[in-house]
Amino acid sequence: MVELIYEGKAKRVYRLNDDELIIEFKDEVTALDGLRREAAAGKGRLAAAQTAFFMNYLERNGVRTHFINWDGDRRITVRALRMVPIEVIVRNYAYGSFLRRMPMVKPLTRFSKPLVEFHLKSDELHDPLLTTDDLIEAGLLGREDLQEVINTSLKVNDLLMGLLGMHGLTLLDFKLEFGFSRDGRLLLADELSGDTMRILKEGRHLDKELFRKGASAVDLVKAYAELNTLLGIS
Repeated sequence: MVELIYEGKAKRVYRLNDDELIIEFKDEVTALDGLRREAAAGKGRLAAAQTAFFMNYLERNGVRTHFINWDGDRRITVRALRMVPIEVIVRNYAYGSFLRRMPMVKPLTRFSKPLVEFHLKSDELHDPLLTTDDLIEAGLLGREDLQEVINTSLKVNDLLMGLLGMHGLTLLDFKLEFGFSRDGRLLLADELSGDTMRILKEGRHLDKELFRKGASAVDLVKAYAELNTLLGIS
């Protein structure tokens, strides 16, 4: 029998055994640190399918992930990891919180090179921005592991930019998480979906930004379905 060990705004995590977990994607969507919440029928399956698609693609191209399989509905099976409590954000264009701290940059300006940011995972502190020295001094990552996280994040960006670009899509930015396996390997973890990526199709968001900007949950589910159709995700 699986044991519920965590429930967040968008997912539930169950322990399957000592080595494997099940991540279940909820049929609901939140924004503004959970202040806005709506039921979103079908969203969980679409987001799980996106995560399975992207994780499989990255694995085929040399990125080690925690992904094992997808049940065809709202659940994926993954390796149990010791998670690093940071979020890594890779930015290709000026958007979102970057503009709030750097208002002199024009929105949607493409950067000369991708930016890699680190944020502490803390809803109470609103995921504050960290420097690389912060990470090392706090003991969250060693220097070699930090460099591996940066290198992997940039490789993921190159792969996703290429894949999405072939389908006429623009990747503005995305969030990654990492964890250590039992044998000490650093693996890409969590999810890759419209909940954690900003993707444009001819200027239209096909991601959670729609909901943040006031669209309904129904409209968001339609956008996720359109993204899956464009990428050939069944």
